[in-house]
Amino acid sequence: MAEEFFVPKLGQTVEEVIMVGWLVEDGAKVSQGEAVMEVETDKAVFPVEANAKGYIHLGPYKAGDTIPVLTVVAIIGKQDDKFEVGGAAPIPAPEADSAPKQEASPVVSANAESVVAGEGDRVFVSPRAKKLAAETSVDVSKVTPTGYEGIRVTERDVRDYLNQQPKATPVAQRMAADVGVDLREVAGSGPGGRIVKQDVARAAQPVVPVAQPLPVADVIERIPLKGVRGIIAERMGTSVHTTARVTLVMEVDATEFVAARERIKAKVSKDWGFAPGYNDMLAKVVAVALRQFPYMNARLAPDAIELMGHVNIGLAVDTERGLLVPVVKDADKKNLRQFGEDFRRMVDGARSGRSLPDDLTGGTFTITNLGMYDIDAFTPVINLPEAAILGVGRIAPKAVPHGTEIVIRQMWTLSLVFDHRLVDGAPAARFLQMIKSLIEDPSMMMMYI
Repeated sequence: MAEEFFVPKLGQTVEEVIMVGWLVEDGAKVSQGEAVMEVETDKAVFPVEANAKGYIHLGPYKAGDTIPVLTVVAIIGKQDDKFEVGGAAPIPAPEADSAPKQEASPVVSANAESVVAGEGDRVFVSPRAKKLAAETSVDVSKVTPTGYEGIRVTERDVRDYLNQQPKATPVAQRMAADVGVDLREVAGSGPGGRIVKQDVARAAQPVVPVAQPLPVADVIERIPLKGVRGIIAERMGTSVHTTARVTLVMEVDATEFVAARERIKAKVSKDWGFAPGYNDMLAKVVAVALRQFPYMNARLAPDAIELMGHVNIGLAVDTERGLLVPVVKDADKKNLRQFGEDFRRMVDGARSGRSLPDDLTGGTFTITNLGMYDIDAFTPVINLPEAAILGVGRIAPKAVPHGTEIVIRQMWTLSLVFDHRLVDGAPAARFLQMIKSLIEDPSMMMMYI
């Protein structure tokens, strides 16, 4: 029997991918573990390996298509097998029925039959049906059973149920429920007419007439809002329109911070294999401050403010594909060398388009630095669902009062943008003030990094 080849789950938050292209021809002989296609998430480009050996028969998918994860895109089997239109391999024969007709005690094995309430006393659910229902968010109690004299839900029953419903990705289903959109009235733009989140977003927005069409003659290029660029457009727009943003700007004397970095660099660069940078040291400082002020290490849930148990620092990185934010997990528990090694590995992955999905998720606070572009200060957009983001400008020499004299000091401007729904101005100011204190006092800073 042919083996289904499907788009795997690439991280906890990835619900759909964009197909980059096939790496093999239709009908080619492939080996298990051989890369046969490439897909793009909002994070990176990933090769997908064959899950069986044999001849691969490709489905009707091409470069640029948006495909929900777990979608069957090909089959691998015999040379004369064919991929069925609709994206699924031939439905296998129903599994051998082992459930007795009379009542049976529920079993606890993960591979055994499940029992749900039905129109009769009990309805059994086969393991394959249970797995498919879980992957597609189907309530099996609503599925009409046809197996074993009408008391057993099979995989075929779940597929039949899905075929009767508007086809939508899990993300689109949740979004529709949240905004009150009836999926039956939404036209799907995904593969096979599947409804994706962009379709629900369009259906939820009122149609605003354009007063005057844009002059086509002035357009020299059209860049599709998809992939990383599309995700950035969606998330940044959502952040701006849903958060109550407040910006605090503080100038910091970084003279001793710069000197401390030079000393550390000279001492450890050869042994570590890299020179610790300002981003590494600042991230460690911020991680310490987040532990001292946990209300800044938070996110907004529908009915509560949630303080996060881990300090996961995201640092924005400019790549050819757009802005990506690698996340160093448990930054407060890592020493400077461990932090620097993790951060450099993730930056290399982000810039080469080979990030691991979990490297770019799970952040609780973000730092974005434009100082290398001679920017003094700016107001970045909060990376939802986080509570705040720190914007970092350049370190520049300035004439400033120091004691009773006017001297040249290395000054640094930091901009803390926070969501006023989660934290007020004074508590946020105290957090930024601690960051300032740690930067200006190397003896305090060195205790933590």
